[in-house]
Amino acid sequence: MTSTNPKSAFLSGFRDGSPFILVVTPFALLFGAIATEAGLNLIETMSMSFLVIAGAAQFTAISLMQEQAPTFIVILTALAVNLRMAMYSAALVPYLGKAPFWQRALMAYFMVDQTFAVAVKKYDEQPAMPLARKVAYYFGSVAPIIPLWYAFTYIGAVLGTAIPPEYSLDFAIPICFIAITAPMMRALPHFIAALVSVSATLALIWVPYNLGLIIAALLAMITGAQVEQWLTRRRAA
Repeated sequence: MTSTNPKSAFLSGFRDGSPFILVVTPFALLFGAIATEAGLNLIETMSMSFLVIAGAAQFTAISLMQEQAPTFIVILTALAVNLRMAMYSAALVPYLGKAPFWQRALMAYFMVDQTFAVAVKKYDEQPAMPLARKVAYYFGSVAPIIPLWYAFTYIGAVLGTAIPPEYSLDFAIPICFIAITAPMMRALPHFIAALVSVSATLALIWVPYNLGLIIAALLAMITGAQVEQWLTRRRAA
């Protein structure tokens, strides 16, 4: 029989989130180093990691800042890259929407791709899981990731260019997102949206200030929604 103890759910979440340590640590190291190379001081670098906690958006913002992009473009593009967090939140409402406000606020702050991936998978597998265990599992999956994101951002910022380039820490970026997205490709709309996103991003790479990312994201979301509607109508026919 499944335990109803939130502590066991927390430990289960911690275990499921732990493999992401292998990609989060070099990811954070790389960001810390790149941010300081781009001209941010230690306080600015750490403030960005504490306030944003979103590697992809942070890397995008730093890249645009290096290109001397207007502040409005930097903010708009970073928000567009992070738009997926709004979709993550909507997807988790059926599971966690009845939690107290302070818990939902903390979960929103700590939400990262890795946490969403393991949490939604667990909730789908165990739909009868009590709310207290769902919340505990969520925070458990956060526990091995967020502290290391802070710590290794700091280490990367302090070491800066002392990290040898042959270490190629940038490998962590694609591996991290492959590990997150691959298990979630479970239906045709997911595959089509991913295909459109990748194709449009490559086709629009020439667009200034990485605005091609925003266009590609919008095209992917529209396409995925249209495919989902088409499949629904087909099943109903």
